[in-house]
Amino acid sequence: MNKRSFSRVLLGAVAGAFLLPAAALAQAKTLVVASSATYAPFAFENKDKQIVGFDIDIINAIAKKQGLALRIVNTPFSSIFASLGNGDVDLVISGVTINDKRKQSYDFSDPYFDARQLIAVAQGSSIASLKDIAGKKVAVVSGSTADDVSSREFGKASPNIRRFESTPLIISELASGGVDAAIGDNGVIAYRVSQTQGLKTVEDPHFPKEYFGIVLRKGDKELRDKVNAGLAAIKADGSYGAIYKKWFHQEYAPQ
Repeated sequence: MNKRSFSRVLLGAVAGAFLLPAAALAQAKTLVVASSATYAPFAFENKDKQIVGFDIDIINAIAKKQGLALRIVNTPFSSIFASLGNGDVDLVISGVTINDKRKQSYDFSDPYFDARQLIAVAQGSSIASLKDIAGKKVAVVSGSTADDVSSREFGKASPNIRRFESTPLIISELASGGVDAAIGDNGVIAYRVSQTQGLKTVEDPHFPKEYFGIVLRKGDKELRDKVNAGLAAIKADGSYGAIYKKWFHQEYAPQ
C-alpha cells in the first residue's frame, strides 16, 4: 500500500471514529417530557420528591413499548406550552385537553383519557351548576380548560375569576373561603376534594366531554406516530387498564 492509499484509509478511519458515536448518540437521545407535578393523581411529587402519577406511568409505558428514553421535568402548567414551543422539552403530558385552539399551534397524540370539567364547592353551598356561579368568585388554573370555560361564561376580564398556578392552590383558596367555587378536570378535582374536609363536587351535565392528549411540536409527525403506536400497544396488551385501575381504583371502561 502506498503512502497516498494509506492516508486515505487513515482519514476514513478517523472520520468513522467521529461519525459512529454521533449516530449512536442520536439513537440514544433522551426525550424531555414536561409535566406539572401539582396535578394528583395524574402527576405529583411523592415523599421522595419523585414525580409519579397516572400520566407518568402512561408516558413511561409508551416509551418502553417504543424503546424511547425519557426525562420528566416538573413544569408549571402556565409555562408548559412555552417550554414546548421554544424547544426546552419534546413532549408535554399534563392532563392537557385537546381543543381546536390548541391544535392551531401544537400537535396532539390520540386521546389517552376521557375527561369532563367538575365544580368544587363548600359542603353547604347552594351552587348546583356553572350558571349558579354567576356573580360569585371562582378559582381556576391559569390557561386551563376551566379558565376558558369561565372566561366564556362570565367574561375573560371578570374580577370574579381568580386565576392560580395549580390545582392545590385553587382548592386551598376554596377551602379557606376566598372563593365560592373552583373548577377543573374531573379526575384531579375529585381527588383533591376527597383529600379536603368540608368540600363537595358538583357535576354540570352541560359541560362537554373532553379528551386529554400528549402534546407535541407542530409537524413532529415521526414522534407523534411513535407515541400513538405505543399508546395503542399498551391499550391492546392490558397495560393501560392496569395503570388506570392503579390510580382510579376502578376498571377502565372505554367510552
